[in-house]
Amino acid sequence: VSTSTSTSTSLSLLQDRMEVAALSLLLLLNSLDSGSAQVSPTVAPKRSQFFKYDSFSVSCEEEEELTGWRVMKRMKDGEVRPCPSSCSITAAFPATDSGVYWCETGLGETSNTVNITVTAGSVILESPVLPVMEGDDVTLSCRCKVTTSACDLTAGFSKDGLPVGTSSTRNMTIRSVSRRDEGLYKCNVLGFGESPESWLTVRAPPAGQDPPAPLLSVSTLVRHLVVGTPYLLSTILVGLIYRDRARG
Repeated sequence: VSTSTSTSTSLSLLQDRMEVAALSLLLLLNSLDSGSAQVSPTVAPKRSQFFKYDSFSVSCEEEEELTGWRVMKRMKDGEVRPCPSSCSITAAFPATDSGVYWCETGLGETSNTVNITVTAGSVILESPVLPVMEGDDVTLSCRCKVTTSACDLTAGFSKDGLPVGTSSTRNMTIRSVSRRDEGLYKCNVLGFGESPESWLTVRAPPAGQDPPAPLLSVSTLVRHLVVGTPYLLSTILVGLIYRDRARG
């Protein structure tokens, strides 16, 4: 009986140690995942320029239901402060709501940034908020605050201060963008006004063709293995020990 009790106690201690080791590794994986989380600021509506008194919101788009991210903003005067939890602006003002927005955790991890401009003028340029990939088609739109006959005129577009095209529909599409298309864009409607400038960022696509998305992420699969392995090994050890005792 004492041998059986000793064996059971040893197995219990072994299982406890394996569970502690598995928990430690699981916590390490969680911390690594948190540091490499793909979090992006999401702007709604999806544009970087707004008229005075417009409404918009900025939130943190998170993968795998991660938490702890909040929206930060740097205003034109350089002041940095956290956005309210919803970061929903119901009546935008140039002085208080123009600036750089990003996502951040309490540990100092940050996302990429978006630059939002609120103007008191009559024209804005609608362009992608986040970077676009090389090879994509990108459409820039010149939008008037109030629809009048004056805004039905042809819109002119410029990049880095130089004209790049005109459009009677006030839309200009850049086919198959490349890094050469990066720069500051703005538009104007003759006799009606000019928009502020917005920076268009173009990024190279990942090298090679992306593989099909797996059903489970690698980190999720490793978590399952880490949690299940101690119980599987302890069960196998118990079976082997009792088999040897039965033979003896």
